[in-house]
Amino acid sequence: MSSESTLPPEWEDDERMNFLFSDFKENREVNTTDWDSKMDFWTSLIVQNCRRRGTVCVNLQDLNDTFRRKGNLPLGLGTVIQSMARCGRTQRESEFAANIDSGWLSWGVGLLLVKPLKWTFSTLLGRSPIALEASFVVIELVKEKAAELLAVYRSSPLASRTLLSFQELCTLASHVCVDESTLCMALLQLQREKQVVVALQDGEKIVKFSQPGQNRISPVSDVDMGIYQLQRSEKMLEGKVEALGQESEKCREEAKVCLRQGKKSQALRCLRSRKRVEKRADRLHAQLETVKGILDRIAHSQTDKLVVQAYQAGVAALQVSLKDVTVERAESLVDQIQELCDNQEEVSQALCGGGLNPADVDTDELEEELESLLRDSELVGPSILPDVPTHPFSPATEPCVLGDNLLSSLPSVPQNHFNITDEELDTELSRLTLTESGMISTTKILEPAQ
Repeated sequence: MSSESTLPPEWEDDERMNFLFSDFKENREVNTTDWDSKMDFWTSLIVQNCRRRGTVCVNLQDLNDTFRRKGNLPLGLGTVIQSMARCGRTQRESEFAANIDSGWLSWGVGLLLVKPLKWTFSTLLGRSPIALEASFVVIELVKEKAAELLAVYRSSPLASRTLLSFQELCTLASHVCVDESTLCMALLQLQREKQVVVALQDGEKIVKFSQPGQNRISPVSDVDMGIYQLQRSEKMLEGKVEALGQESEKCREEAKVCLRQGKKSQALRCLRSRKRVEKRADRLHAQLETVKGILDRIAHSQTDKLVVQAYQAGVAALQVSLKDVTVERAESLVDQIQELCDNQEEVSQALCGGGLNPADVDTDELEEELESLLRDSELVGPSILPDVPTHPFSPATEPCVLGDNLLSSLPSVPQNHFNITDEELDTELSRLTLTESGMISTTKILEPAQ
């Protein structure tokens, strides 16, 4: 095999590979485990090899050359190909193309089957045993390749064009499809999936791709061909204008050289040629602008058509949605809703009342009870008791301490002036006497101090 890194680990095990290189038993039921093990090994290896090489087709000749080991060839590859075909994993190229819905014979022979694909009418119309050169399409690989080709087209600058020539597509997909045959198989798969249409126009192969959002593609129409011709004309004119620009610059440089060499007449001829080239370039540029303008109008018209179609679909949907809706019906529904809301409000009020009617309670009796409560609160009045002391008093241990504590507990002497005379104070003091118990008595009048 060409690349040792792609070989399975068993490839270096001689005993294992001798078994895998041997032919299959005629009857699978003899040993189903060995049969299935050998079949799974070669099926997986064939698919991996094709994916690595970027191909979607296999034949026995290539497989024998690829999997040759120490001069030995696998003997059961033909059985593997037949088993894959019965399971639907492979298909003859002819049968694969014949399954295309629309006229594959006239399309295929005219476009793709003559050079890139090598099958004959004998293989198309009859069943023959597998030959070394018989080519089979690996279905899962051709589906992968088709999806990859479609993604490459839609991500390329050519995605704005629905029609491409076959040569343009070959250039675009050169890094995806290793050869023209692989590209043809991918196109056949896309045509089967209704993603492309291939046509022949004036001996040229034309490929039309579906655009994003389309479920299936429409056939190539006259409008499509007209747009394609305009796009080809645009590309041709751009090439000619660019070439004339280069020629004009060349004439200018030649005139400079002639002037430096003192060849004034030749320099004038170069300048005259430059003027002629510029006039031709101007005419072609005007034609190019006309073609671009037409393409822009076509693009705008297609956009307008899509917008109109969207409007029509919206109007139709709106008509269906409002089919049974009228102003009278809407007003009737609003009135019904308002009536139900009023009924709900009345029910809520009835439930909040608890079944009691406020009119049954005597208001005068309630007012008299309220006045009685107010009178009782006035009789009680505010409390006139002093505040409870917050600091503890020390117990009296000695007689002298009681007087000291009593004096210390008295408030300080006010410093402000009172409206009382000293005689009045002396008279009041003479009426007071202090007993041993500390109680004040007014029964004994003290003698005035000497």
